[in-house]
This record gives sequence, C-alpha cells and structure tokens, in this order.
Amino acid sequence: MSHLEDLIDRVHEGIWAGSDDGQVIDLSDVELERMIHGLLLSIDPLAPSTIAEQVVSEVRARIDGLGPLHDLASDPDVTEIMVNGDGWVWTEQRGALVRSDRRLDPPTVMHLARRLATSAGRTIDLRNPSVDVRLADGSRLHAIIPPLAVDGPCLTIRRFSQRLISLTEIADAPAVDILNAAIAEAKTIIVAGGTSSGKTTLLNSLAAGLDDDMRVITIEDAAELRLPGRHVVRLETRRATETTPAVTLRDLARHALRMRPDRIICGEMRGSEALDLIQAMNTGHDGSLSTVHANSPTDAMRRIETMMLLGDADLPLRAVREQLASCIDLVVMMARQPDGARSVCEIASASLDGSGNWQCEASYVRPCAAAIA
Repeated sequence: MSHLEDLIDRVHEGIWAGSDDGQVIDLSDVELERMIHGLLLSIDPLAPSTIAEQVVSEVRARIDGLGPLHDLASDPDVTEIMVNGDGWVWTEQRGALVRSDRRLDPPTVMHLARRLATSAGRTIDLRNPSVDVRLADGSRLHAIIPPLAVDGPCLTIRRFSQRLISLTEIADAPAVDILNAAIAEAKTIIVAGGTSSGKTTLLNSLAAGLDDDMRVITIEDAAELRLPGRHVVRLETRRATETTPAVTLRDLARHALRMRPDRIICGEMRGSEALDLIQAMNTGHDGSLSTVHANSPTDAMRRIETMMLLGDADLPLRAVREQLASCIDLVVMMARQPDGARSVCEIASASLDGSGNWQCEASYVRPCAAAIA
C-alpha cells in the first residue's frame, strides 16, 4: 500500500471512529473538509498540499459515495456489488461472479447501509431491517441486516450501464429484424426471463427504437430505465412511511392513463397492476412494453393472468385469458448464458387453443438450453 493510500484509509477510518453515522451525514461541505484536514494534520503534519488535496477528494468520495466500495463502483465493468454476511465483497463483471480480495467488518457494512439508506430518505434498523432504494446515481441498493440476515449485514448494489446497449449486442440478426419490425408496427411486447437475465437491458434497447417525439410514460418500482427519447415521463412508486401513504404500481398505471401516453412502459409486472395495464393495452394503447419473471412464454402468460386475478378475483379466467391473448403480440425470452452473456433466446406469439389453454408459437429460437435462469 502506498503512503497516499495509507493516509486516505487512516483519515477515513478516523472520521467514522470519532462520529456516528448521523453526525457525519449532517456535516456541511466546509465542516467535512475541515475535519478531514484536521485528521490529516494529526497523522502527517508534513503532507504536501498536492497530497492533502488528493486525500480530501478521495475521502469525500468515499463518504458521499459508496465508501470502501467506491473504487469498485467506479469500474465500468462492474455491474453488481455484493457484500455477504461474512464481509467478503463479490462483484459481477461481464456476467461472471468474482470474489474480490476485500473483506469488510460488520460495523463498516452497517455504517454504509445506514448512510446510503438515509441519503435516499429511508432508515434501516431493528424496526426496519431491510431496505430497497434507488441511489442518487441511479444504482439500486438492497440492504438487509440482522436478525433477518443471520450471518451479518448484507448489501447488494446493482449498477446500470450509462451506455445504451443496442439490439445487435444482445440478439442475432433474425431476432433483431423481428423486434425492429414489432416496434415499428406498435406491437405489445412482454420481455420474460429469470433474475439478472437482461430483461431491463432489452427493454431499454427496444424503447430506443421508438420515435423521438413519442410521449412515453414509464412506471417502475425503482427507476432503472434509461430511455433516449426527448418526450419521456418517468414515474416511480413510493413506499409507505409513518407520515405518507404508499403509491403503488397500480396507482401509477392509473396516473399514466391520464397523461396522454403514446406508449406505456412498465419496468416489471409484479402484482395487481397487471389488470390495469392489460385493460389499458386493450383500449387503444398499442405498443406497450413490460417485463415479467418467467421461464417460458407459456409461463409468462400464466403469471400475468394470475396477477390480473389479484386485481379482481371475481373475473372469469376465460375472460382474463381472452384479454391477454388479444393485446399481447410477442413474448421475448431473455437468458444468461454460461459465460455470463445475456441474449434473446426465443420470440413467440401466444394464443388460446380450442379448449381455452395457452399455446405459444415461436417465430425465433436460439439454442440456449444451458442458459442459467
């Protein structure tokens, strides 16, 4: 470790050792810099001004950003940062999980979890032992602490590429042709797949094909979509607090319908909001896009119909299926390959057979039997 790195670590540790989380977070920029300079002076009174400036800059980045994870978050190849209960830090790089040489102690992880939650207007403590928030840079943080996390506090930070991924990077030529035609013809598309299979990435790529002047309304649990259009309105849910009521995806779906959308894009269908979205798609809002967790096109349709029934359990199943069949044009399956690459592996259209059961006809299939769901 270089002398500069040692100074940065010691000053950073000294700040947290002398204050609790709230005190450090509430410091003004001037007060924080004064504290950093004071600690540096006590550690190395002869440090030149150039070194002092670097120490101040790096320590502030650690305090204002992701602290001891700051350098990992600055790496463009890192798309996910995971801190396990045992303190080991793992990252996802180019689709592969890699254990770093870094291990954090529980107090450091707790400091970081509380500070990041506070910066997003949330709290994490024994009363609220988990939190799921969007950070200022657009990253998504999930933190869970004891007693729910048995081995110690855990963090998962999902980072999103600032660069738009093109369709050609995640689909081969036949699939790209089908998807470009579907967007041009205002087809309603559901993107399905497992966790971390690239669903949101594909949604961004598809939305990039929309006309720049189209009024696009996005509704998400945590705002992750990065759409290039100039007429985009982004809506995000809000969790309930002691003083404010929750605003759900279903609430946002109803708001979106009143906002004169050309296209509605739902980051992910998760519950009863599916009923409002499907009904909207059946009343003139063609070309909508959404994602759902599912292992096949048929599973995707079954999951959506189940979510619609959560919105109104009295609806006849046949009526639900007929609504779905009439509005969803394509189901696109995403998968993560063994080498970590995400790609389109199937495009299918869904319809009902004579018995009212789902049947899916694939217009494109890429061999991906070994894909990790």
